[in-house]
Amino acid sequence: MTESEESARTDRTLDLEALKGLAHPLRLQIFDALSVHGPATASGLAERFGESSGATSYHLRQLERHGFVREVEGRGTGRERWWERTPQGVVIDGGDLDETPVGRAASELVMRQWLQNRTRAIEDFIGHGREDFGVEWENDSILTMANLRLTREQLKQVVSQWAEHMQPVLDSFVGQDEPGSRPVQIHFNAFPVVGGIETPTEPEK
Repeated sequence: MTESEESARTDRTLDLEALKGLAHPLRLQIFDALSVHGPATASGLAERFGESSGATSYHLRQLERHGFVREVEGRGTGRERWWERTPQGVVIDGGDLDETPVGRAASELVMRQWLQNRTRAIEDFIGHGREDFGVEWENDSILTMANLRLTREQLKQVVSQWAEHMQPVLDSFVGQDEPGSRPVQIHFNAFPVVGGIETPTEPEK
């Protein structure tokens, strides 16, 4: 699973220690907030999440320790430091991580929190998009889903071709912040449905 901020950057595949450093609900909320909204202070993040600035400061330091965030150079003071997400995509790759209960638990926590954050963003758009942005932004957005029956190799092909076609488009907008810009999330989910029945290798007689 990849959580990518700037597609032109080289993705970072997390080892167990880094994954454990990220696997905390508030840290993941901070990580996502810096990804979506840009640099912030500990007090600003505390206000956003209804936490104390001491709590957000602590978790920012933990995220910094594991290379997920960094201090914004030349901005803020010793009392009010500004933080930004380290510009690098994050990849959670099964393999060795799934060989231990700790690795599996950390992977599941991170992926579930990311899913909750994304679902909340979609629900907010459905409930408040037209009111907050106007009908033009709503009309130019899309929420879509396709249901197919695929083999594992075909699923891999879909994911690979999507990445191949979308990467140049995403890369062309990396680093831009033109007047009128807003934070935008682009989701692509492709996965086998739990509980679905696999087509037999040999047709039943």
